[in-house]
This record gives sequence, structure tokens and C-alpha cells, in this order.
Amino acid sequence: MKTFKKIGLVSAVAFALFAFNACGDDSGSTSASAENGSLSSAVEDDESSSSINGDSSSSVIPGSSSSVILSDSEGSSSSVKGSDTADVSSSSVIPDPDRESSSSSEKSSSSSAKSSSSVSSSSSEITDYVGLPCEGILSDGNTGKIYLCVDGRYVLYVPTESSSSGPYEPFDQTLPLEKFKEERYKTFTDSRNGRIYYYLTIMGKDEDGVKDTIDVMAQNLNIADVTLKAGENMTDDTKIERYCYNDDTTKCDRYGGLYQWAEMMGFNDSCNTKSCADLIQPNHQGICPKGWRLMTRHDFEVARSSTEYGVRGLRSEYNFTGNNESGLSLTGSGAYFDQRGFADLDSAFYMFYPSESVFQDKVQALDQVISRYTDGSGASRGSKFDALSVRCIKLK
Repeated sequence: MKTFKKIGLVSAVAFALFAFNACGDDSGSTSASAENGSLSSAVEDDESSSSINGDSSSSVIPGSSSSVILSDSEGSSSSVKGSDTADVSSSSVIPDPDRESSSSSEKSSSSSAKSSSSVSSSSSEITDYVGLPCEGILSDGNTGKIYLCVDGRYVLYVPTESSSSGPYEPFDQTLPLEKFKEERYKTFTDSRNGRIYYYLTIMGKDEDGVKDTIDVMAQNLNIADVTLKAGENMTDDTKIERYCYNDDTTKCDRYGGLYQWAEMMGFNDSCNTKSCADLIQPNHQGICPKGWRLMTRHDFEVARSSTEYGVRGLRSEYNFTGNNESGLSLTGSGAYFDQRGFADLDSAFYMFYPSESVFQDKVQALDQVISRYTDGSGASRGSKFDALSVRCIKLK
């Protein structure tokens, strides 16, 4: 029996090998050091604001009474209404210098492949390979052949004589989990695209101090039928659409996809401009795999309270200044903001909750931001047109 290994999406180095015109890794330009300046707050109070930087702390203190007051039903993914939730227009930490189905029809982003003709220029042979969902690179474990995803199909890559280095190795997903060396983790395979996720059991307390246990993914969700570029909107309700940071699909391999609120929820895109609270279900699945649901504020609090370290215990040790005692392994996956594009790679983690927030007749999404520089954990309001990371919880 032949064995195939999906090995992810290529980096700028691999693009040079394949002679692609790919986007480079801009993490250097988007991350910021704590010493080089302050960051605007991701959580802005209705009456005041705070900064997120190396020298100051958030207006919401972990472990204390939060200025964010959620409805009693938030734990069941219901709508949140009121003026006690922190209001933020763009939900961003600004650095100083800075639904995939079996009928996969994902479009290539600028960082993977341009067209069949561009592959011709760097390959001496192109052969269709069918039978598996097309996403990224496929490696035949028996023959060693490599297939590229081009225009929704696999084509055989045969390097020219001038190619001298090996193919790009996909990101090692265990690196952000390294503190536990996989000992606490189990794996789950998403049948929609074959992607393997690490998950673990976390025991903590909810907002009311009641003990609870969750099985949560230790990685951000990465699923798509179509990968959009910056400026394109998620309007095709028949497909799961995503952004990859800086239009670079290798970033989706490493950090997961970025999804607008309605996309994450599995709703019509019109829900980005109006209230769809009546459509939100308890244990709302959204674009999570079957048997899983979207992470709620309740789940987040269980994870945050699971260690004595609060938010620091949620952040990965791997390039995100945490100790990862909880095992949740949050990374600085950044975001795509409707008003200003991609921002905050390696500086902040952003995630929507399956909830709405209505303030002064304006319907917004409720989201969570975790900065690498401070330990604030208050929820905030943001535009539904922003695109953030997704975490999933296993159904009990």
C-alpha cells in the first residue's frame, strides 16, 4: 500500500527551489521587542484606555474581578449585550517598528503557486495526481516523489538540474508544545483534510469558581477550501475561506488560518454586518471538525485558572514569552484587520468567541487578545470583518 504524507506549505526557501515568486517571511518586520516601544491596548475600557508594553500592565488583572462582564449564558455561546464589555475598534496590539470539505477546491495563495505555467518553468515534468484533497505539498513515502498543489490539483514536481538543495521541511508542530515533549498530548486527525492536531485535557475553574475540565486543541485550526488574499472578502458561503498571514501559506502551516467571525461561525457572510445571535447554538460547532465546538469565554477561563501563572501559563515558551504550564500553547499568530491589514505576528494571539457584543446599537464580535508583553486577559469588542485564529474544544 502506498503511503502519502502531507508535508505542509512551502517557505520562501522552498519557493526559491521551486522557482516560485513567493512572499517572504515578514515576521521580522511585524514582531516587536519589549524594549523598543509601547503597544496600543487590545482591551480598551468604555471610559479609559491602557497600554500593552513591557513596562505597564493591562487594565484587566488576571484573577481579579474583570471589567468585562459577560452574560450568564456566555458559556453556552450565546449573545452578549451590555456596556460593561471593553470596547475596542480594531482589537490590535501594534508593534512599534513594527469549512475544508472532501470536495477540496482550495485556491493557491501567492506564497504557494501562481499557475501551471509557473511550475513548468521550474519542472521538467508535470503529471496530474488525483484522489486526495489538494492543499500544499504531498510527499509519496514510497517513491519519494513530491506533488505541488496548483490550481486545485496536484502536479508532480521534478526539479531542474540547477536545483541543488532539498525541499522545505514543514514547521514542526511540536515546538510550541516542547515543554511537555508531547507527554500530555493526544492527537486527532481532521478527516476533512487529514491535518493532525495535538490536544490535551485541562482542569480548572470557570468564572464562578466551579471546577470544570475541557479537552482543547493545543494548535490553531487550519482548514480551508479557498485561501484569500488581503483585500478579498469572505463571501462564498459554500466554502471555508481563510487568510494566511501576509498572504503566505507557510504561515497557515505554522500559525493556523485567520477567519472572519461569520466564517468561523459557519454563517452567511451577512452576519458580519448584522446580529445573528438567534443562530448561535450551545456547543456551536462552526468550522471546527465534527465532534468539536468553538472555544468559549468559559473555556478560556478554565484554562487560565488551571495554573498559578494565569496568562503566562497559557503562552508557549516557543517565541511567545510564556511558560506554558497549562499546555494550551498559545502562539503569536497575529491577525488580519479589516482597516489596516495583517499585524502583530509573534506579538499577540487573537481569537473570536462564538458570541456577539452590542454596544450603542453597534453589533460587534466578542474576542480575546493575549499579548506577549503583558498578562491581561480581558475580552474585548472588535469588528466581525477582522480575521482571527480559531481554537476548538472536544465535545463531552
